[in-house]
Amino acid sequence: MVIGLTGGIGSGKSTILKCFKSYGIPVYIADDEAKALMNRSKVIKRKLIHLFGEKAYENNVLNRPYLSSKIFSDKTLLAKMNAIVHPKVASHFKRWLNKQDAAYVIKEVAIIFENNLQSQYDYIITVVADEDLRIQRVMKRDNVSKEKVKSIINNQWSDADKVEQSDFVIVNNDLEDAKKQALKIHNTLLKKLKH
Repeated sequence: MVIGLTGGIGSGKSTILKCFKSYGIPVYIADDEAKALMNRSKVIKRKLIHLFGEKAYENNVLNRPYLSSKIFSDKTLLAKMNAIVHPKVASHFKRWLNKQDAAYVIKEVAIIFENNLQSQYDYIITVVADEDLRIQRVMKRDNVSKEKVKSIINNQWSDADKVEQSDFVIVNNDLEDAKKQALKIHNTLLKKLKH
């Protein structure tokens, strides 16, 4: 089974993934793999330079601030970039999946619903947290302003919309409580596999 794990910025997806890893569940983080492929794949590099110009890479490394500034306000450029990167990530995930032998795997993707990818997963877990807490977490983690975090949150689907389409929800306002919720979901998924 492939379980999708999603949630808005600052909801604490990484923390929840650590819980599932501790139960022996293989975890695939799509964003991390996409970044790695954008630096590793000659095909992706060539296409991104064609799309964004030479500034897309600095010293042969992806110039993320430059790309972010380009795609943040330009949905067309973002879609073009995703069309280059997402298929490569998808085929990388397939190869990774074939090597796993756990009861299930978790694929963490920030934008499952935004990209209408629900059908690719057996179940979807959405991680949510109070907005103020999310803002604090991201400001601390990324050293950015409250306004910057709020603009990112406003660009993403609302928690309510995600929750409505999810099979499981983890409320990650309190770590110990969130860990209990993750364990309960893990046990539920194992039961579903037996039926």
